[in-house]
Amino acid sequence: MSAEHATALVLRCVDFSESSLVVTLFTREFGKIEALAKGAKRLKNPFDSALDLMSLCRIVFLRKSSEALDLITEAKLLRRFRCPGRDLAPLYAGYYVVELLRDLTARYDPLPELFDLANSALESLSLGQPVWRWVFRWELAALRLLGHLPSLETCVVCGQPIQGDRHLGFNPLQGGVVCQPCRTAQPLPPPSLTVDQGLLRSMAVLSEPGHAAADRLELDSAHRSQLRHLLNQVICNLLGRPPRMHAYLALMMQERPGRKTPAATFDQPLPPAPTGPIGPPPT
Repeated sequence: MSAEHATALVLRCVDFSESSLVVTLFTREFGKIEALAKGAKRLKNPFDSALDLMSLCRIVFLRKSSEALDLITEAKLLRRFRCPGRDLAPLYAGYYVVELLRDLTARYDPLPELFDLANSALESLSLGQPVWRWVFRWELAALRLLGHLPSLETCVVCGQPIQGDRHLGFNPLQGGVVCQPCRTAQPLPPPSLTVDQGLLRSMAVLSEPGHAAADRLELDSAHRSQLRHLLNQVICNLLGRPPRMHAYLALMMQERPGRKTPAATFDQPLPPAPTGPIGPPPT
């Protein structure tokens, strides 16, 4: 049994005994693992206080060949999550990131891009960047990387590209947007929403990890509320239940004091959201 080395984010810690922990980690090299950390609760242990929730660490572990827990032998702390100031919204958002990462992934399914996205989200939240933007970026980009992103540019009923329709139907159970002709021919079953092209363009930008416009994109409170409701439907349908941190999403969506987002209506463009076709960022 050879030792494996990996960079990991700590997703969960559960007491196993008076001195040990069972930890769930998402590693860049191996995906999600569940492992036993013997002696982790002792004052002197080989883990350098690296197994705190949301911490980034470098680990050495023994991979078991059966369904038994792996065994962590060493851990070195690379970065600890620290909530900036007294605002609890970044902390709750960090909990939400690790909850979805834990619940939407399978054991030993390596997804380096998803690891990098989660790592960037946690680091940015700890640095005080806008919480609402990073929550949306994390949700939409994670859905894209996992293959669960709803259709944003093709009607899920007729399969035709969305063209010219300012307002569109959206049904999470059907998998995305519905063009106006299909919506008129057959009313959408519940739960259904009405979205506009500006919001769809913003969703496309936020769903692309590393998109150049994502750091500058602004959403007014009305669009933010609409997108929040839409993603709640998508994620609850995907998991079959609401995530635990959904109870705190209203706090995460609030604007930080001293920083206001330009107001807009659904019929106005969303500055500085892109105005071109929905699609990946230019290379």
